[in-house]
Amino acid sequence: QVVLVESGGGSVQSGGSLSLRCAFSRATSDRYCMGWFRQVPGKAREPVAAIVGDGGTAYGDSVQGRFTISEDNGANILYLQLNNLMPEDTAMYHCAARPERVTPSRCLEILPFSIYRGRGTQVTVSS
Repeated sequence: QVVLVESGGGSVQSGGSLSLRCAFSRATSDRYCMGWFRQVPGKAREPVAAIVGDGGTAYGDSVQGRFTISEDNGANILYLQLNNLMPEDTAMYHCAARPERVTPSRCLEILPFSIYRGRGTQVTVSS
């Protein structure tokens, strides 16, 4: 079992930046595929960024070039750097983990359906 706790959300103006953090437990066998998805009330979960055990990454089309995912395995922390934020990035951001040994793009697809996910941190971007 993997326990995940997000932090770092907040309110910023359009064009601003935020750094999200996800502290996770050490169940490494359950977290080859890790990453972030976001959700707005009434809408489907949207994959944002993924990273797999060999360091490969993948990003959703709407955040490519603006967001960066990284991981500090020694500190058990997953990061998401959000730059050039836009109002449409407003959402609850969740980190998640999956045990499947998949490609980065497949990891991105399946993260929103993870049973291992945190409660989320809210990001609000005003115009």
